[in-house]
Amino acid sequence: DKQYWKVDKGAITAEVPPGSDHDYIWLLTEDEYDDFELRLKVQTYSDSKGNSGVQVRSRYDDSAGWLDGPQVDINPPAPWRNGFIYDETREARIWVSPIVGKPSAAKPEHAPKGWTWVHADDQGAWNDVRILCQGTRIKTTVNGVTVTDYDGKGHLDDENHRRHNVGLKGHIGLQIHPGGPLQIRFKDIRLRPLR
Repeated sequence: DKQYWKVDKGAITAEVPPGSDHDYIWLLTEDEYDDFELRLKVQTYSDSKGNSGVQVRSRYDDSAGWLDGPQVDINPPAPWRNGFIYDETREARIWVSPIVGKPSAAKPEHAPKGWTWVHADDQGAWNDVRILCQGTRIKTTVNGVTVTDYDGKGHLDDENHRRHNVGLKGHIGLQIHPGGPLQIRFKDIRLRPLR
């Protein structure tokens, strides 16, 4: 949706003004990927109240209007969640790493020690995010610190994920979550297939 996504100064930028009324909005790859390493730089702003994320091994269902699959969370108002993995698959819709279940169950104490996230308005800096998907494993690293190292065996390969053809292979996407103003930028996106 070009109303919210644009390329500015070499970065993919999402700008959602206050009061915007929209559903989920995704910017998806045309190709599908299974085992890969994704590296990107992310810049957020402390006054952004909206939520974003990076979908991996996901698929959009036109008839349901839903994108099923795992998401690496990027949440400017609660940056301690950045790098957590949330399963957007319809039958799941839970945190899978850390394994705490429903969305409200994630707490700051679940974030790793020594972890940092900087906002652009604080230091003008970018955050380094690395996502490794290999087999049933998804590992996320933020600014050099491992946030999650999740083995989804028995979950990402279960009947629900097989039915939607997600979890082990699918599209990669950038997300704008409904609600809240959001300004977020992505650059230096590098994808390395592992097969």
